[in-house]
Amino acid sequence: MVVRLGIDVGGTNTDAVILRDREVLAGVKASTTEDVIGGISAALEAVIAKAGIGRDEIDVTMIGTTHFTNAVIERRGLDPVAAIRLGLPATACLPPMVDWPEDLVEMVGGHRYLLRGGYEFDGREIAALDEDELVRIAGEIAEKGIRAAAISSVFSPINRGMEERAREILQAHCPELPVVLSSEIGRIGLLERESAAIMNAALLGLSDRTVDAFGAALTEAGLTCPFFVTQNDGTLMGAEMVRRFPVLTFASGPTNSMRGAAFLTGVKEAIVIDIGGTTTDVGALQHGFPRQASTVVDVGGVRTNFRMPDVFSIGLGGGSIVQGDASDLAIGPKSVGYRLTREALVFGGETLTTTDIAVRAGMAEVGDAERAAGIDGDLVAAARARIAEMLEAAVERSRISPDPIPVIAVGGGSILAPERIGDLEVLRPQNFAVANAVGAAIAQISGEVDRIFALDGTTREDCLAAAESEARAAAVAAGAVEETLSVIEREDVPLAYLPGNATRIHLKVVGDMGGVHA
Repeated sequence: MVVRLGIDVGGTNTDAVILRDREVLAGVKASTTEDVIGGISAALEAVIAKAGIGRDEIDVTMIGTTHFTNAVIERRGLDPVAAIRLGLPATACLPPMVDWPEDLVEMVGGHRYLLRGGYEFDGREIAALDEDELVRIAGEIAEKGIRAAAISSVFSPINRGMEERAREILQAHCPELPVVLSSEIGRIGLLERESAAIMNAALLGLSDRTVDAFGAALTEAGLTCPFFVTQNDGTLMGAEMVRRFPVLTFASGPTNSMRGAAFLTGVKEAIVIDIGGTTTDVGALQHGFPRQASTVVDVGGVRTNFRMPDVFSIGLGGGSIVQGDASDLAIGPKSVGYRLTREALVFGGETLTTTDIAVRAGMAEVGDAERAAGIDGDLVAAARARIAEMLEAAVERSRISPDPIPVIAVGGGSILAPERIGDLEVLRPQNFAVANAVGAAIAQISGEVDRIFALDGTTREDCLAAAESEARAAAVAAGAVEETLSVIEREDVPLAYLPGNATRIHLKVVGDMGGVHA
């Protein structure tokens, strides 16, 4: 039996669970610390003690983190980057980072370079790569002390040869320079893919430090098992992959919660509401995985187009502040957050929160219920109605059909959810409070292809088969067991506006990690 340790590092709490195959042995919450590692260590020690197992029995550790997302949003820990685009004489009117917030451009240095190169949609060259200009740029990178480079080429998901050649030239002149290729991260769409590559390059230094810190925390705890980090689509990356592609962890927190919700209930098609201390994340499950966003996703004011779950947030959580009276009531978006256990009424504080409302209504047993006994009954009824109204509006926004699928409520704040939301039944599974850590623990490994195929001289079926073969090879290379692979997304969109009978194919497969079965 495989024993897995799942850890999810959130902004307020760090959650940890231990699973033996499909059985949750223990789950705990610890406060997230500023250095992140302190919270991981505290949660890890507590969950091992609660599960009553030996450290040598743990086979593998999975970690979910918002560390890199927060770095972009909070504008901290980012390295200067040389943003190099291969696309002239096309694309000159919109330089790299053209739509970025000014403070973020300043943080990464604003080093923008455009030179000849790039491809048409069918792989034909726009212009030959300007290698002499690349050599000059390499000299400037060394002179300015720029720490990383991001290379993007027009239609590089079709043909990444030019990006790879550009990397060779840069590293021949700057041997220690880490170089990110846009074709390894984003999808079709130059500006968004380029932005994802630049952002990834800016996070490489932080990624190195974070991966080292994760490894140190586990080693100090006496664990010798390998560890993996969850990415945006609910699947896993090895430590070295995280060092190279930190942006792929963005939104892994909500994704882990949704995967955990599917695992704990056995339900594959549902709406998931993850209610934390400050916000509620809402998204839809399809085949047990989060539905992926079909449009560009904004991260810290930057438009990107790598894979992200279709999840949105509302300002409702267990620490949301309740203001006004029954006739004029406001709930959130302000929250006491991680100060809940000091500032809420039931914990001896002076602030009326939604947790106090839940305790007064008999929906939860936390803190000292006597301290909430004086809350006016009409105010409690009005607050419960308002909470139900906020959740119903959020759930309806995620529904794409009138089918009566269930709503799964997870997260520590899900004590706020009523028994039904609109016409939908609410499921609150056992271990709901640590569903995000459960989602991390059960994560699988994926392989994905998203590119344009020209159908001239071939068939649609052959292109789909080629895409599936490529996705399977990527998953196996990442550590998946080939026999466990299955296709969870397959999309084929004919592109009538392009010559050559072109079609865009997006295909994803997932499978179990070697020796670990979800």
